[in-house]
Formats: sequence, C-alpha cells, structure tokens
Amino acid sequence: MIHVLAFITTKPGMREAVLAEMRANIPAVLAEEGCLEYGPTIDAEGIGAIQTPLGPDSFVVVEKWSSAATLAAHGAAPHMKAYGAKVRDMVASRVIHVLSPAA
Repeated sequence: MIHVLAFITTKPGMREAVLAEMRANIPAVLAEEGCLEYGPTIDAEGIGAIQTPLGPDSFVVVEKWSSAATLAAHGAAPHMKAYGAKVRDMVASRVIHVLSPAA
C-alpha cells in the first residue's frame, strides 16, 4: 500500500475555488483502479496548542493507493490532467509526500 499526503497552498483567497474543482473530480478518482482513499482535509477547529495550523489558504489531500503502479496511473489519468489545468493558476505551491507503511 502507498500513502500520499499532498500539501496544497493556494494563492490568497483561492482555497474554496480549488476545493470545488477537487470535489467535482473526486468521483472519478475514487473510481480509479487501486484507489482506496482520496479526499481533501483542512484545519480542525478547537484543537488547541497541540495543533500546527495549515492556514486559510492550505489543505492536505489524504490518499491511499494499492500500489505504486496505481498511483502512477492516477497521475497520468485524463481527469487529473484536466483538474490540474483548471487549478494551475490558483495554486501557489504543492508538496507531495509518498509513503510506505513502516510496520
């Protein structure tokens, strides 16, 4: 299994617009072979000092894939290329961590 944490920072005030495009694309991603989990997350409210906030212009996409091959196919999927083109001018940066279970 492959885990992915994609940290996305949008240009100021653009997070909701990017999330709207992502939400529209989620059904196609979830239908991909090997997709076990895929969804955006934002800062939880009221957690207190333990939390390091992402901030109002950032979110994290939490993903799980059955293999590196299915993750690679995801990146090449036509709906992902279309999503990328729609949000390109709204995104300031992204950092993607691809992880394997440690146990």
